[in-house]
Amino acid sequence: MHGPLAAPAADAPSVTLLTEGTYPHSHGGVSVWCDQLVQGMPDIAFRIIAVTGTGREELAWHLPPHVGRVDTLPLWGPAPAGRAPRGRRLRAFLTCYEQFLLTLLDPHHEHDFARTFYRLADHAAEGTLIPALRGEAAVRTLARLWRRPGLATAAARPTLRDALTATDLLEHALRPLAADPPAEGITHAVSGGLAAVPGLLAHHRYGTPLLLTEHGIYLRERYLGFRTEPYRWPVKALMLGLFRLLAKETYRVAALVTPGNRYNRRWEEHGGTPPDRIRTVYNGVDPAAFPPAGPEPEVPTLSWAGRVDPIKGLDTLIRAFALVREEIPEARLRLFGGTPRGGEAYRTACEDLAAGLGAADAVTFEGRVDDIRDAYAAGNVVMLSSISEGFPFTLIEAMSCGRATVSTDVGGVREAVGDTGLVVPPRDPRSMADAALKLLRDPGLRAEMGENARLRVIEQFTLRQTISAFREIYHDLSGTRRAAAAALSARDLPAMALAAGGAG
Repeated sequence: MHGPLAAPAADAPSVTLLTEGTYPHSHGGVSVWCDQLVQGMPDIAFRIIAVTGTGREELAWHLPPHVGRVDTLPLWGPAPAGRAPRGRRLRAFLTCYEQFLLTLLDPHHEHDFARTFYRLADHAAEGTLIPALRGEAAVRTLARLWRRPGLATAAARPTLRDALTATDLLEHALRPLAADPPAEGITHAVSGGLAAVPGLLAHHRYGTPLLLTEHGIYLRERYLGFRTEPYRWPVKALMLGLFRLLAKETYRVAALVTPGNRYNRRWEEHGGTPPDRIRTVYNGVDPAAFPPAGPEPEVPTLSWAGRVDPIKGLDTLIRAFALVREEIPEARLRLFGGTPRGGEAYRTACEDLAAGLGAADAVTFEGRVDDIRDAYAAGNVVMLSSISEGFPFTLIEAMSCGRATVSTDVGGVREAVGDTGLVVPPRDPRSMADAALKLLRDPGLRAEMGENARLRVIEQFTLRQTISAFREIYHDLSGTRRAAAAALSARDLPAMALAAGGAG
C-alpha cells in the first residue's frame, strides 16, 4: 500500500479503480486507458485497488494529486498473515468450502455460488481463509469431493497431486477476498475476473455501485490461456468454473457495464447482463498527440507494437512475415514492446521460430520504445496479429498516425477499422501475408487508407468523447448512490424519532 498522495475534494465523486496486472504498475493498452481517465478528470477523487503479482511492483505511472491512495492485492509472494481456524470454526469453514467447491464442479449447485463466495470473504476478513486453504483438510476435502460419482471430474480420476495443485491455485486466486472495499462512492473494475472482486465485496457489504469495463472478455481469455497450461483437466475444470461463475456474478451485480465494442457487448449479454444495463463506450485517442507519422521507411517494413504475450499472436505474424519475405526478400519486421515477467519463454519461442523459418536476420525485437509513435512511423504497414482483443489502442493510435493497417478480426477490430484497413482471420498466416503484400506493393492504396483512417479516428474515436462519457457515468452512478442513501435515511427517520423519544 502506498500512502495518501493528496486529500480529495470533499464534494467530488469518489471512484475506486479496480485493476489486475495493469495500472498503475505496468504499461500497455489498459494502463494507458486508465491513465487517460485519471489525468482527464482532475475533478474526480480516485482511489486504486490493484491486483498484482508479488506486491513488490514499482509504480510505472506518475499519479496526480487527486489519486488519494493505491492499495495492492498480491496474488503471489508470501502468504498473508492470519491463523487457521480450529475445532468448530474449522468444521464450519470446511462445510462452507465444500459447498463452494460444489458450485464450481456441479451445475446443479451453481445457484449457491454467491452465498458461499461471500461467506469465504468473511473468513478472509477474519484472516482465516488463506491459512485454512493451506492446510491438509482443504486439500482432502477437494480430493474426496471431485471424485464423487456423477461429477464430470470423477471420470478423469483426479489424483492427490491434482488436488494439491488446484488448492494452491485457488488459494492464490482467492486472495483478493481480503480486500478493504470502499463503503463510499462507486467502484470501477477495468476488467472482469479477480479485479472485480473488491467491487463485488463493496456492493455486497455496503451497496456500493459497481461499474464494469471489459477491454477484452476476461472469461474468454481465461479459456484461451488455460488451453496451454500444464495442468490436468480436473484442475482446469475447477479453475474455469471459478472464473465462469465470477463473471456471471459480476454481470449480475454491475450497475452498468461499458464494453468498448459490440463484440464484447454480445458476450456480456450472453453472460446474463440485462441489455438496459449495457452502454458501449469506445476507446479514444487525442489526434493532436498522434499526428501523421511522416515519411515511410525506404526498406519495406512491417511494424508491430504491444506486449510480447501469446495472446498477441506473434507466432502467426512471424509465419506471415516469412511468406512475405519469400516475395519481397528485403522486407523487415520490427516488433516494439516489452516482455512481461513470465513471458520470456514465449519471446524465446518466437525468436526460435523466426530462426527456423530463415528470417532471424530480418525480425528484430526492439523492446519498449520511449515514444510509441516511433513504432508506428517505423513501418510502411502496422500489423495487429492478436487472437483476442477488445478495442486495441495500438490500432487506433496507428490509424491516427495515418498508417495503413493489417489486423486480425477479433473483438472490436472491425468496428475500429471500418474500410480504412485490411482485416484478416486470426491464426491465418497466409491471409495475413497476402494482405501485407497487397499494401506493401501499392503505395497509393497505403496512402489513401492511412488518410481515411486518421479521419475515422477524428470523427469517432477521440479521447474527449471517452472522457466525457465516463465523467457523465460517474456522476450518474454517484447520484444514484446519493439518492438511495437519502431514501434509506428518510425511511429510517420515524424509527429514529421513536427511539429518541423513548430515550427521553
